[in-house]
Amino acid sequence: MAAVAAPRFDQWLSADQVHDLSRGLLDPKPFAAARADAYERFRRFPIEPNPLFRGYGYFSNVDLADLDVGQASGSPVPLPPPVPGAVRVVFDASGTQVEVPPELHAAGVRVRTLAEIWKDPAAELPRFVRGAEAPEDKLSALSVALLNRGYELEIPESCTAPVRVQDLTVLSTPHEAISVRRAVRTGAHTQLLFTEEVFATPGIPAGQRLYASSTDLDLGSRSKTAFVTVHAPDLQTVAVYRRTATTGEEGRLAWLWSGLGGFRTKIRNHTTLSGRGSNVEDFQTFYGAKDQAFDSSVDLTHVATDTHAQSITRGVFRDTSRGMSRGLVRIEPGAAKTVVVISEHAMLLSPGARSDTIPILEILCRDVKATHSTSVAPVDPEKVFYVESRGLDPSTAVRMIGEAYLSYVLDRSPISSLREILYPKLAARWDGEEIVWQREEFPNLPALEVTGSDAAPEWRFDAKLR
Repeated sequence: MAAVAAPRFDQWLSADQVHDLSRGLLDPKPFAAARADAYERFRRFPIEPNPLFRGYGYFSNVDLADLDVGQASGSPVPLPPPVPGAVRVVFDASGTQVEVPPELHAAGVRVRTLAEIWKDPAAELPRFVRGAEAPEDKLSALSVALLNRGYELEIPESCTAPVRVQDLTVLSTPHEAISVRRAVRTGAHTQLLFTEEVFATPGIPAGQRLYASSTDLDLGSRSKTAFVTVHAPDLQTVAVYRRTATTGEEGRLAWLWSGLGGFRTKIRNHTTLSGRGSNVEDFQTFYGAKDQAFDSSVDLTHVATDTHAQSITRGVFRDTSRGMSRGLVRIEPGAAKTVVVISEHAMLLSPGARSDTIPILEILCRDVKATHSTSVAPVDPEKVFYVESRGLDPSTAVRMIGEAYLSYVLDRSPISSLREILYPKLAARWDGEEIVWQREEFPNLPALEVTGSDAAPEWRFDAKLR
């Protein structure tokens, strides 16, 4: 990596900026207090609260001192046609745009923006801000202190049709700060396919910018939810993700995260399997090049009996990029008959690349099955030789092996043809290009279908989820 520069945290944000933002957004008193508390935590807390992992943090050369933390004041970005029948939420420099198809509105699907929630005296404010309270590290606290976008999505039990939500964030101005809060509640037997997509427009002047994403899922019994994140902004973006979920009885959830862009990215996933018989899959892939760095943490907490979970993380790193992947599985005393596996592997394609994988099992109950696997290694020379023997040059051979390495995860997702859908974005990054949001060819995800796979055929929904 380039010469290391210590972050100037004291110059990133002032109390006056936080106060002005709170007043401009008309924060209700409970959240104004939470925002002020988050700022104090930002000032006091370290980036990594656990001293065991502080040596692995890769947030050097981050400088957010010139962030524009005011309200939305830019121009809207050009948008492609919406996905037919899908809820679309767009965050850009102009603010928040929400589109709900009439048929979904008639079925009881509701989206309320941050401004609408703040103005509603009857809103369940504590429930909405629950995930934004008491952050435990500096960057999570910064996300709460700068919260300026958000919405609440509710899908009632009476909604029998599959629901597709497309959440788009497009960064387009220098030193931009977009911090989003999502609260999603689904009723029993509902089906949800949610995509969170993050891009940037080309030609933004130099200067780091911030994207912060906080998502909480409260999932009903026997519901099925797939939540896909494609992180593909430019290489000046510092990103902080926090995603939590609570599963209902016999519910099923798939988290999918594809890291392609960004400068420094921190992901925290925490899922609580509180419903008997619930099933969770947490799949993550990372492609790091140049001086990118990814720091990922997956926590799976098993509370109820007969719960199943698997976490599979794979990263490919080249040049001087960095990866950090840690997974924690905790099986509570009453969570008998739990079956869980955590797998974290990384491939290094350059001598200057580095990755750390740290799986942890905390088992407080008998009658469970919990396993883990981990590895960090350079590309296998025997595999390279084998591919070369088919007439390919060494560079192409390494590329094919790396792409197949990440495809191992994508092929196990419940989204049909996800590998083929994401391949153009991965190919662009492999060729040294950035994935840009432009009028001629928008990189957003198309209509998707949840059909299951050979690894998980039971994911097939009764209807196509588009």
